[in-house]
Amino acid sequence: MDFSVYFFAADDRRTPRERYRFILDVARFIDSRGFRAIWVPERHFQEFGGSFPNPSVLAAAIAAVTERIQLRAGSVVVPHHHPVRIVEEWSLVDQLSGGRVGLCLATGWHSGDFVFQPEHFTDRREYTLSTIDTLRALWRGEPASFEGPEDSTLSVRTYPRPHQPELPLWMVHTSNPETWLEAGRRDLGVLTLLDSWERLADNIAAYRKARSDAGLDPAAGVVTVGMHTYVGEDEERVWALVRDPVRRYLSTFLTQKRSDDASTDMSDAEQEQLAGLVARDFYDRRSLLGTPAKCAEVVERLSGIGVDEIACLVDFGLPFDEVMAGLPRLDALRRSCLPPSVGEDRPKPRSLAGYYDQ
Repeated sequence: MDFSVYFFAADDRRTPRERYRFILDVARFIDSRGFRAIWVPERHFQEFGGSFPNPSVLAAAIAAVTERIQLRAGSVVVPHHHPVRIVEEWSLVDQLSGGRVGLCLATGWHSGDFVFQPEHFTDRREYTLSTIDTLRALWRGEPASFEGPEDSTLSVRTYPRPHQPELPLWMVHTSNPETWLEAGRRDLGVLTLLDSWERLADNIAAYRKARSDAGLDPAAGVVTVGMHTYVGEDEERVWALVRDPVRRYLSTFLTQKRSDDASTDMSDAEQEQLAGLVARDFYDRRSLLGTPAKCAEVVERLSGIGVDEIACLVDFGLPFDEVMAGLPRLDALRRSCLPPSVGEDRPKPRSLAGYYDQ
């Protein structure tokens, strides 16, 4: 099982400077310890993830302070961008990082985000799928043709050329099971969340079969599952620490869903009650929240249904110093899941004692 760190903040109570400094410090830590990747999303115009309007800019900053971890967009909302611009920006990050870029493609879903290219809202899924081959071709250095001014057609080859010859790609899954089949047929990884163990197992099986039916190695596709993560030594203390942040996180998510779904008639009180109930279920069944023993059981179960990587969502509202204090315990959990020959010593990160009290 690979371990990565995934940022998707719902809480911007800290200043932007503090938040970005925190992200860079987490990046330095996981880079020095041997984690697989860091994921940064693209979000717009709302508190839920609003620190992340441009993942390529943030990935470039992370590239400058790390040496090993892969730098992944989790995600690029394809209908917001021209494919040439996506490849140009991420080729630059790929060069800066020495070939560590990977992209997770998203279709977008919130209508309020589509101030960018509003004409793509209705066909956003079809547009995203139709752009995949173009992204790959441009990344490889092949020319692609696009509409130009005055009914002309322009042939484009992008620069700088990236470091990697091929672009590693994932696709975001939220609720549509067809996404798994499309990802399998198109040789994409999948980035998803855990809403149901049974549904996740069925979707992974369908994904592997779709890859096989397309003539691809069914085991080669990477399934990444994002999970709220905090590892502590005492179960009661961990629950007391994460209960309110998880509830607030879920409530913020429900607020966003309500704003995008006119048919939802849930009151604020009902929403808060639901968030509280879901938070407990989240803790008990669908997270890496708890003691090392509890979390190790979750890792083993994920591995058993075919998950390749856990993207540990760490910025769900805990104080930054608590997150940093918990990272060594998360690293110990990660190392306990490695074969004995893989856990070589790595440089230790600089001390962060008192860093966020300044």
